[in-house]
Parts: sequence; structure tokens; C-alpha cells
Amino acid sequence: MTAADPSHVSPDPRATHRAIEAVWRMESGRLIAGLTRVVGDVGLAEELAQDALVIALEQWPIDGVPEGPGAWLMATAKHRAIDQVRRRQNYERKLQEVGRFEQSPVEPDPGDAVDDKLDDPVGDDLLRLIFMACHPTLSTDAKVAVTLRMLGGLSTDEIARAFLVPESTVAQRIVRAKRTLSTATFELPPGPELAGRLAAVLEVTYLIFNEGYAATAGADWTRPALCQDALRLGRILAGLMPDQPEVHGLVALMELQASRLSARLGPDGEPVLLADQDRRRWDRLLIRRGLAALERAERLGTLGPYGLQAAIAAVHAEAPSIADTDWVRIADLYTVLVHVWPSPVAELNRAVAVGRAHGPAAGLAIVDSLIDNPGLAEYALLPAVRADLLAQLGRSDEARAEFERAATMTRNDRERVVFRARADAV
Repeated sequence: MTAADPSHVSPDPRATHRAIEAVWRMESGRLIAGLTRVVGDVGLAEELAQDALVIALEQWPIDGVPEGPGAWLMATAKHRAIDQVRRRQNYERKLQEVGRFEQSPVEPDPGDAVDDKLDDPVGDDLLRLIFMACHPTLSTDAKVAVTLRMLGGLSTDEIARAFLVPESTVAQRIVRAKRTLSTATFELPPGPELAGRLAAVLEVTYLIFNEGYAATAGADWTRPALCQDALRLGRILAGLMPDQPEVHGLVALMELQASRLSARLGPDGEPVLLADQDRRRWDRLLIRRGLAALERAERLGTLGPYGLQAAIAAVHAEAPSIADTDWVRIADLYTVLVHVWPSPVAELNRAVAVGRAHGPAAGLAIVDSLIDNPGLAEYALLPAVRADLLAQLGRSDEARAEFERAATMTRNDRERVVFRARADAV
């Protein structure tokens, strides 16, 4: 029997679909960014990118994944863009609006103009798109949704599942955001506005990561996929803005915290707190990457809020155990953090560090000063931290009551189990 020609073996459809999903998550931001510059409309750019994805879903299971899948998607989307431009009777005016059309005695081919645009450095496009997604007129929820959609490659239902809100709510946020962005200039904001917009970009990225690291609600303690999406956005931003210390500070913080993800869950998905984690399970590669990013941030200037939190995470990463952790240094870093970035959550974290460094009574005094803080009114970790400090002081009845209160406040099922178990243990 003659051996079959491997070139005629049909691709595995499941493997192909997994490959398409991976390529889309990695390339969608680049694709939409380049197309936005071509057509001047972020909504239309996303439609063109989605068209290219649909064609890939039809062809790749038959023909196989091409050698350069990202370039294939870009070329396919480019042809769709050319078709769009050619269908417009007034395409000359449209090309003038995006700044590439020049008067010529020979009528230009719109395909040539599209080629010129897509040949520009794509890094600038991504940077513009990141800052567009964090437009100041958008709410934080809308910024998160549209960032995950355009730059993270997530579908509307994936975003809805990740943040435990109805899909219709996410869809409305994205539609409103696109409507706003359709009138925005596809340029980086100038001077002071750039700095203000960068802060929003970093905030949105870290919100996405934090929701993955410690889920607000639902049955899962962590959502690693969200952490990966945020890390990808942070790494892109660090590559595009290499001279910004807080960008590297945020990347360092996310790398170092992500290194603990696998150790934060037990065999059945139950939460494992920091003191009980097997540090051999911490990802040493992510720790090395995080420490390197922190070093870059320190070389570039004074550490900001994300850099300081990364420095705290680095102390944990370098400690062989909870007992050997330099809690005095962590407490000092939190003191600096709450000075440059006043936050009741940071102050609560400082209480934990002070309790470890200088005794539970010192930590409890800080926590008690936060009881009436409106920013922590619905924050389950406030009574949980207070309960832990009370338990260390031997005030068991009070500690048990605080753990029970924390259990009623949290919306995360796994966290609720932890708090009730701590109450029983006390």
C-alpha cells in the first residue's frame, strides 16, 4: 500500500479552531489598530477584522493554518477594506480625511492607499488604539469592556462571563463606547492629556488583571485567562512606551503576582492563602521577568503606585517562607505607597504588614481607624483582616463574629467558604 501524501491529510478541526482562537487573541489588537487608521472608524475596523476571522474559520479547517497566520488575517482584512473603499462613490474625500490621498493626474487605486497605510509602523497604531480605548468620556466599565474586546480579542459573552454581568449589559457598553470612539481622532493625545490618559490605561489594565487574580464574585477564586489578557496588554504597552517607569512598574507587579496563581488553588480549586502556599509552585520565570521589569522601572525614575506595589510583591517573591519575609520593609513600602497614592485598601494592606512587623495590636489600631471609611463599607476583607488580628490577640469571640460578617459580605463563593472555615477554626 502506498503511504498517504501528508499534504492531503485533513487538518484536525479542533486543533485548528484552538489555533484560530489563539491567533485572534494575539493579533486582533494589531489588526483593528491598523484598520482603524485606514478607515478612520474603530467600529468599521472591528467589523473588517471580524470578517477576516470568519473567513479564517471557513478556510483554515480545510486548508490548514497558514505559516504566517497574523499576516494572513491582515491581508484578508486589507482586501475587505479595499472593497469597502471601492464601493464608496466618494472614496477620494474619505482618503483625504485619513491624510494619505494626494492630488494626481492619474486616478489612484484605493488598494495602493490601503497598502501604504498598513505598511506604517503598527506599534504606533496599537498605542493610539490603547489610548483611544481609554477615552476620558468613557466610564471605567466601558473602558474595560472595549479594551478587552478590541485589544484582548475577547467576545462579548466572554467579557460578560468574566465580570459576571449580563451579556446585554456588556454589549450596550461596547456599542456606546464605539459610538464615542467613532468621533475620536486616531492620534495620541497631547502633553498633559497623554499623562492623564496613561493613568487610565494602567488602571484599566490592572483592573482586568485584579479581577482575574481575585475574582469579585462567582464560583471561581481566580480567573487566570483574565490575568493573561492583562499581562499581554501590559507587555505591549511596555514595548510601545519603554521610557515610562510606571508602565514597567505595572508589568512587574502583574508578573510577580501572576507567579503565584497556580499555588493559590488547592487540588479541588479551593483557595490557598499566602501563608499556606507551597512556594515551590511559584513560577520562577515570571518572578525573574517581574524582577527585571521592576529594575527597569527603578532605573527610569522614582517608583509610582504600581512600582511600589511591585516592590512589595518582590519582597514576597524573594522570601523562602512567610516567617522569613521582611515584613518591616513591606510595612515601610506601604507607608510610602499610602503617601503617594492615598487608598483605604492600601491602608488596610499596610495594617496587615504592620501587624506582622510590629505585632497584631499595632495592626488592629490601623484597621479600627478604617471602620467608618465609606470606601470600605462593602469590602469583605476589612472584617476579615480585623478578625485575623483579633484571633492573634486571643479575642476569639470577636474574631469569630468578624469572620462571619466577612462571609456574609463577600460575593465570591470560594472566599465565603474560607471565611466560614476560619470562623469555625477560631
